[in-house]
Amino acid sequence: MPRLLKTFAQQLLQSLIFAILLTLISGLILPAPTWASSSSLGVDHGHLSSCPASDNCVVSQDADAKHAIEPIKYHIERDAARETLLKVLSVVPRTEVIEQTDNYIHALSKSRIFKFVDDVEFYLPANESVIHLRSASRVGESDLGVNRRRLEQIRLALRDLNI
Repeated sequence: MPRLLKTFAQQLLQSLIFAILLTLISGLILPAPTWASSSSLGVDHGHLSSCPASDNCVVSQDADAKHAIEPIKYHIERDAARETLLKVLSVVPRTEVIEQTDNYIHALSKSRIFKFVDDVEFYLPANESVIHLRSASRVGESDLGVNRRRLEQIRLALRDLNI
């Protein structure tokens, strides 16, 4: 019996060491959300926030070539465009609208496997028939183009709905 107990204790110790090492290594590999907590979301003086230097963000206002994406143009009333956008967002997988006003929508999108969170924002200025876009990952350096593809899919869905 003592031999069985000793073997069990060794396996438990190995498991604990493995868990501790995995935690430490993942802390080094996966960068902490340094800019997410300090970045401002929302609209400030008629503009969405600019992107950080990382490759995991796109924005349609005042962006450099790496982060730029075209806004979505519409030809219907602004409120109708906003309502149509909200309907489209309701069917985007793993996406939840968490804030909305008459000219701004903020949604969260989670990745399928690791549940990484992206902030997805839409700004509908009163004096333009466009929807400005911003989508940014909260952690990491690259999103492998996920934010850009998500916004382009939303653009195509809105185009199909003739806004």
